[in-house]
Amino acid sequence: MRHVSRAVSGWGNYPVAQCDVYRPETRADLAEIVARAPQSSLIARGLGRSYGDAALNAGHAVIQSDRLDRLLSFDPEGGVLACEAAVSLAEILDVFLPRGFFFPVTPGTKFITVGGAIAADVHGKNHHRSGSMAASLLDFQLLTARGDVLTCSREENADLFWATLGGMGLTGVILEARLQLRPVDTAAMVVDQEKARDLDAVLERCAESDDDYDYSVSWIDCLARGRSLGRSILLRANHAALEDLPASARAEPYAPQRRLQLSVPFTLPSFTLNPVSVRAFNTGIYHVHRSGRTVRDCDGYFYPLDRVHHWNRIYGRRGMLQYQCALPHESARQGLVEVLEELSSTRRASFLAVLKSFGAASEGVLSFPRPGFTLALDLPYTGPDALAALARLDRIVARHGGNVYLAKDACLDPQLFRDMYPGLERFREIKDKVDPEHRFSSSQARRLGLAEAP
Repeated sequence: MRHVSRAVSGWGNYPVAQCDVYRPETRADLAEIVARAPQSSLIARGLGRSYGDAALNAGHAVIQSDRLDRLLSFDPEGGVLACEAAVSLAEILDVFLPRGFFFPVTPGTKFITVGGAIAADVHGKNHHRSGSMAASLLDFQLLTARGDVLTCSREENADLFWATLGGMGLTGVILEARLQLRPVDTAAMVVDQEKARDLDAVLERCAESDDDYDYSVSWIDCLARGRSLGRSILLRANHAALEDLPASARAEPYAPQRRLQLSVPFTLPSFTLNPVSVRAFNTGIYHVHRSGRTVRDCDGYFYPLDRVHHWNRIYGRRGMLQYQCALPHESARQGLVEVLEELSSTRRASFLAVLKSFGAASEGVLSFPRPGFTLALDLPYTGPDALAALARLDRIVARHGGNVYLAKDACLDPQLFRDMYPGLERFREIKDKVDPEHRFSSSQARRLGLAEAP
């Protein structure tokens, strides 16, 4: 039961915490760590693609569970996959897309684990049609603080099932899960690209036509001002049918497209991303893109950044803050205007800003998506001023009845968190039953009051 003490961070490289890191090789190793590790609290960690401090445990222990990653079984008739929690979306796509199955709900990277997808109840570009991870999850096995292995589903241990979805790893360690994969006819997407001159135009187009597409996302220029505030490029898509492919590609409809793999070889100077460079980039992106229909491979549509290894290094040694909020339909426009005006007025530079529509919420007690719109931003960490800027955004979002995504949070105020997540008390009740000593905790959990300090 060896461990190493080292500095750990999320994908944004901020914040950084000194943690004792265990890396179990087997389930027996994992069970022993949970039962006997001398540290007072633990949190599971997969591939490190969450942001903020959700998978950090400053002064305590982190379980690096990436070696528990076996594919267990697959039913080709029903499309049901059973796998261990550390299997990545990338591995699932590599194995099953050539067999005609796609992961049903995918975020903007495929380098996350199934366990992490459950813990964050991830959503994708199809939430308005297909919901969050909860919709395709049949059941999972959970190792609790007491050492019990519980099967959780909508029928069995249902409270624990819904508390774990979106519960950020605080109910226990997910061991394995059964998922419903989606059948597809090809590995390609039919993508309709359209420019919107301002925020009103993009919201109007989403309301008019999102239901015609399985997937919808908009890149938004968050530094545009005045009449161009919120100008966007809409990218809506459906899975391509065989007849949508060029005749030369129909013989191998699942063949992956070969792409040049790029890499950022070292951490760039912090001044590389600044309001001037990002404004120039955003202006160029908006004017270069043209409206029209194209056929693209899945990776090109869903994971454009995954082809650039270590892309987070462009933000410099100080790292970045990922920020994602959701706003209900009735206040989305005004809330988004205020958020974008705040960003533009303070010259906060984000070139990875995306807007999506949300459909119905899942029953996850702490799940993030709710009906309305969601805006996600990457912002360089520049010190306390950056945290103060996010605090101002938090207050805008709270005033309009919205919430902030825990998988990307680094600094949310605990009182605002309580206002944003009315299921907090129910979550605490469920956690106290399964983990009365709060064996599972994290830096984020203690900051927000989801778990008590050891």
